[in-house]
Amino acid sequence: MSKKHPIISVTGSSGAGTSTVKGTFDQIFRREGIKRVSIEGDAFHRYDRLNMKAELQKRKDSGDDTFSHFSYDANELEKLENVFRIYGETGGGETRHYIHDKDEAKRHGGDPGTFTDWKAFGPGSDLLFYEGLHGAVVNDEVDIASHADLKIGVVPVTNLEWIQKIHRDKASRGYTTEAVTDVILRRMHAYVHCICPQFSETDINFQRVPVVDTSNPFVARWIPTADESLVVIRFKNPRGIDFPYLMSMIHGSWMTRANSLVIPGGKMDLAMQLILTPLVHRLVNESKRS
Repeated sequence: MSKKHPIISVTGSSGAGTSTVKGTFDQIFRREGIKRVSIEGDAFHRYDRLNMKAELQKRKDSGDDTFSHFSYDANELEKLENVFRIYGETGGGETRHYIHDKDEAKRHGGDPGTFTDWKAFGPGSDLLFYEGLHGAVVNDEVDIASHADLKIGVVPVTNLEWIQKIHRDKASRGYTTEAVTDVILRRMHAYVHCICPQFSETDINFQRVPVVDTSNPFVARWIPTADESLVVIRFKNPRGIDFPYLMSMIHGSWMTRANSLVIPGGKMDLAMQLILTPLVHRLVNESKRS
């Protein structure tokens, strides 16, 4: 952690909704005039698309059906930790982009499935913002969580997460349901051992729970809407959280435990604005006083 150069890390698996949370943070940064450096978890994959396919086949041929982008060794976690550490110490560092599709290829000037070159951060940022798979990893080799000042977990219940991933990958990447199902099965081991443990490290978790039937996510025709969901917000340390104020501002909310607030799904953006804006201000104000 660094009071002078704070880091916010948003962690969640593919299809969890981290991009939606990133959009809320973008609104806060823009409205409050906060200059941030953003890095993407995909930038720290170890392999580009072609080499990942080759590595997957190599692992499969050796009898390993659990290797995926969720796996620790499929990512440059030491590099990610080093970027966090350097930013916390100096406000500097570097990142790159993973080019997912043709639109991003036009924007970044490369081929889909490849990385851009590493590029240094611009000067004068107020904070570093990370969004991706591994922003709160703690294992025998790295302790990324210790470098982040505010860690957010985005965790839909599993069936809802699968529905969101299936619909996204079919619509934006042209995958079949069967192909996405194969990816889900391959990632399950790393999901349990590499992704889930991070949500014990995060400061706040947002978990969306549908209130409609999602018992068979592989045939679901629609993603449950916000109004068909509840969101459980868990605070690792509830000290200083004004729950009566939040419940007065968020109609239909209630507490289930001393550190947990449940809200209607359609109020998630409002809740994030109310909860996260003062926390971001605190980080930036403390950095300016340091």
